[in-house]
Amino acid sequence: MQIPFLDLKAVNAPYADEMASVSRRVIDRGWFILGEECEAFEAEFAAYIGVRHAVGVGTGLDALALVLRAWLSNGQLRPGDRIAVPANTFIGSILAISETGLIPLLVEPDLESYNLSAEGVTWALDQGATGVMAVHLYGRAAPVDVISDICRARGVPLLEDAAQGHGARLGTRRVGSFGTASGFSFYPGKNLGALGDGGAITTDDDDLARCLRALRNYGSEKKYFNEYIGINSRLDEMQAAFLRVKLRGLEDDNARRRMIAHRYLAEISSDKVVLPGDSGDPESHVWHLFIVRCAERDALAKSLALRGIGTQVHYPIPPHQQPCYRGSLDHFSLPLTEQIHREVLSLPLSPVMSDHEVSSVIAAVNSFQGL
Repeated sequence: MQIPFLDLKAVNAPYADEMASVSRRVIDRGWFILGEECEAFEAEFAAYIGVRHAVGVGTGLDALALVLRAWLSNGQLRPGDRIAVPANTFIGSILAISETGLIPLLVEPDLESYNLSAEGVTWALDQGATGVMAVHLYGRAAPVDVISDICRARGVPLLEDAAQGHGARLGTRRVGSFGTASGFSFYPGKNLGALGDGGAITTDDDDLARCLRALRNYGSEKKYFNEYIGINSRLDEMQAAFLRVKLRGLEDDNARRRMIAHRYLAEISSDKVVLPGDSGDPESHVWHLFIVRCAERDALAKSLALRGIGTQVHYPIPPHQQPCYRGSLDHFSLPLTEQIHREVLSLPLSPVMSDHEVSSVIAAVNSFQGL
């Protein structure tokens, strides 16, 4: 049996007929940028998250960078300000900070959750950070309920990187509704994935939303009148139409992800692997990725591959050790982050995995004896 790490054809198959129908609707309408589909998706996604505004953009990276651009434009941030960000995140979080002329202040994560902790945020603010980017890594909600209170008390903006957290909750609120603003990615492999690139920003700030709508469109609210130095980053009509279809199935897909993850947590018993921590609240995790840690990570991956089971490493090189940050971030001492990147392995998990496939993955991990 071959069990791919992620089969996007199978993931999208339940939606294929409806997506074919809406693609014809978009083609027949003949309007492909900033039209009815994008407006409708923005309204539906804002309602789902529980905020007043969603602004569709080209990518998740653009979503984060545009918020930072807006805060620079309105004076909430200044060039050279430091932004606290978890050191173990995907490099896109940090690239958004760098590309806007801000400086990443790398913070060691909590090893149990892989996310920023309240203590880590407080430390960063004491070091002079003037903004915070909290990442809901792997689909687990960072403690943004507490972090938002800390940021509010210090008078600094909070940006949620919710690229992997579509649908996760803390109490009655979804991630993406706690920060001053939040950035989402709709990359095809996400829990809510388009059939190409896409992203969105969510916020309750009316002025910020107006600024962002201009910034994504060359800095223009009115054609040929450019109020800001903007960029071209717009969620196109076709992707918005596809996302409207898939948004209706997101809760069911996340429920299936939780069922699979809970089986992994309950049935993987190998003493060679460290399982993800249990937040105690199933709604706070949407299991975009199921991460285990193993001191013999490469050997485990090879053992699973020999049984036909695909795995991936998210992520093999920590951002501060990437060549692009040589001389600027490589001075940080980040032993926990480096341990995480050295040991993590992602097991297959998608809403279309069968129970038999899940059992096969569990058996294969439990059979690993190490070197």
